[in-house]
Amino acid sequence: MTRHFITLLLGASALTACAAGPDYRPPAPPASAAAPFIGAADPAVAQSPAQDHWWRLYDDPLLDTLVRDALAANTDIRVAVARLERARAQLRGARSDRLPSTTLSGSPTYGRVSQAQTLPGMDRENWTIDMGLDVAYEVDLFGRVKRSIEAARGDTAAAAADADAVRVAVVADTVRAYVDATASAERIAVARQTVDLLDRSLRITQARFDVGRSDRLDVVRVTSLRDQQSALIPSLEADRNAALFRLATLTGRTPQDLPDAVRTARQTPDLTQPIPVGDGRALLARRPDVRAAERRLAADTARIGVATADLYPRITLGGSVGTTAIGGGDLFGGGPLNWLLGPLISWAFPNQEANRARIAAARADGDVALASFDGTVLRALEETETALSNYAQALSRRAALQTARDEAARAARISTARQREGRIDFLTVLDALRTQAAADADLASADRNVAFAQVDLFRALGGGWREG
Repeated sequence: MTRHFITLLLGASALTACAAGPDYRPPAPPASAAAPFIGAADPAVAQSPAQDHWWRLYDDPLLDTLVRDALAANTDIRVAVARLERARAQLRGARSDRLPSTTLSGSPTYGRVSQAQTLPGMDRENWTIDMGLDVAYEVDLFGRVKRSIEAARGDTAAAAADADAVRVAVVADTVRAYVDATASAERIAVARQTVDLLDRSLRITQARFDVGRSDRLDVVRVTSLRDQQSALIPSLEADRNAALFRLATLTGRTPQDLPDAVRTARQTPDLTQPIPVGDGRALLARRPDVRAAERRLAADTARIGVATADLYPRITLGGSVGTTAIGGGDLFGGGPLNWLLGPLISWAFPNQEANRARIAAARADGDVALASFDGTVLRALEETETALSNYAQALSRRAALQTARDEAARAARISTARQREGRIDFLTVLDALRTQAAADADLASADRNVAFAQVDLFRALGGGWREG
């Protein structure tokens, strides 16, 4: 009879294919989301697939080393990886519910009983040893365990995507900090060149004043302009130092440990080819935040099933075997052995309002996750189109400023030459020098902004980070 009872209960476990709650189906983004980008028509970009190791397009070995260091030592990445490990541990815990739970117990005690409770010939003082093995197995008739595993699997995948998103952000921030440091160095160089130019003009003006061909006011004016330009250098030095310190943190270093090669880097990386951007379909498949939002939606959908399963009875198959021995002499004998088998049925019925409230809350969480996914898709497209537009406009502005700077330099050279000949007054020369100084500074800032726009575009595209 016992064999028949066990067979009946094990047969019931075969019914676990039924799972309460909705089956998850990935949401479909808008059809237009898969189309080519609006900004992809610009010649500065190409519609070929975006590259994983995008920072290597700059062909800068020092930058490659910094990115590799950041991926290996950045503290934000370490936090994200630890959270992923926690999610994986929770998934293992959820999967363990598929297996029987076992409890082994043992209780040795030493005591004395009253004479009235002692059989003739037995000691009143002795050891009593209780040992037992309990086994319980939940028959997942309504898919509570199955849905719990699905939810944990979704949470784990979302945590993995979050870790990817952190890596993408760290790579982009590392490149941006490196660009900021080198661009600041170039801006400092431009500022110093401007000061040297004004020093030469000051010497000319001073010489003209010494021979009576210019008045003292001209000397004061050019000196003032020279000092104004010189005053810009300390703030640019502060910007460069801040970028270097940020770069040290991103790569897991203290500021003192930053390599000398980074401190002395002066050349801002630039691209000599169009940036490959792909299309909307590839973007949504690549962006980690979109993948994380989709996996969270899957997890929250599974949790609706977990809550729904609580409407139905929960059946647990249980069994135990144990023994009690006096003095330990017959601990493993057949006489004191005891066992039992039987199902445990628990069911919150008829009052199920609390369960239905949990189902409603789970469905609301699912609606939140769906709205978050839709919003993440829209923001991904928005950020990419905005980055494409900003990059195109930054290139156009730099081209215009390059022309303006060349014309300003030409005007300054002509004005200085005519000043030596005494053909123009000093105010015209001063205005030309001021215009050239402003044009040089604007062009240096435009170069920096173009580099920033490139990094922002790569980041919006979802960036690649995997080493290989």
